Amino acid sequence: MNYEQIHIPVLLKETLDILGIKGDGIYVDATVGPGGHSAEILMRIDSGRLVGIDRDQDVLAYARERFGNDRVHLEKGCLSRLKEVLLSLNIREVDGVLFDLGVSMTQLKELKRGFSFLSETRLDMRMDTAQKLTAWDVVNRYPEKDIERVLREYGEEPFARRLAKAIVTHRRKHSSINTCAELANFVARVYGRRGKRHPATRTFQAVRIEVNNEIDELAKGLASALDMLKVGGRLCVISYHSLEDRMVKNFMRDGGREGLLRVLTKKPVAPAYDEIRKNPSSRSAKLRGGEKI
Repeated sequence: MNYEQIHIPVLLKETLDILGIKGDGIYVDATVGPGGHSAEILMRIDSGRLVGIDRDQDVLAYARERFGNDRVHLEKGCLSRLKEVLLSLNIREVDGVLFDLGVSMTQLKELKRGFSFLSETRLDMRMDTAQKLTAWDVVNRYPEKDIERVLREYGEEPFARRLAKAIVTHRRKHSSINTCAELANFVARVYGRRGKRHPATRTFQAVRIEVNNEIDELAKGLASALDMLKVGGRLCVISYHSLEDRMVKNFMRDGGREGLLRVLTKKPVAPAYDEIRKNPSSRSAKLRGGEKI
């Protein structure tokens, strides 16, 4: 797969402006993916270094081919390992950290990964395919109360109880729900209606977050990033749903109150009309930035 053709970095100029790239700086792209943001960071550093981290070994392999030079170090890992990775490279502080959260277009387009409503392959949604827990396990093995919790907490789904009950009743009376397409169609039937957004959007978000432990990973990653930034170093976070954005907003607000961060974005930065027109998947993106003090 040619990742560069389908991956368009979101809020690129705005992110680079907030990071304030220095030629001799050390920067961390903690969700490097195919390297859209990283490529632009590398163009702006000369004697500096870039550390890229991702838990998707497929896109990481692609990034290794794309960035084959001694200024770049790429490591498989999740957000919570940020500090561990940097210390293993004998890096004690950095000039900037970027998180671009959520599922990428490259993962959605690769239907075998089981993120897309259209996928006819087995429910998966793992960003790290080496881990054991999959979306199939959540949908077909979790008790009703746990499915309701996942949908309510991670999808902010108003019909969490109704959906959880319907899923458990279906798998008891009929069979397991095996593919993304089956799950998407099942949720649509339970809803009984369609608006502008697919009825299964919140369900897929919630299950994906549960599978990848994304909320806990984000909390640990933010704390590690702040710890590793030098004074004057910048943190940029791009989120795509309210749950993530709320966490980032509160983290930066609390850091400001404690005298640890200077918030650089009083309101989240959103894509301009032209960017949304060229890249519709960017429409829900929100960028927040802070500077360590």
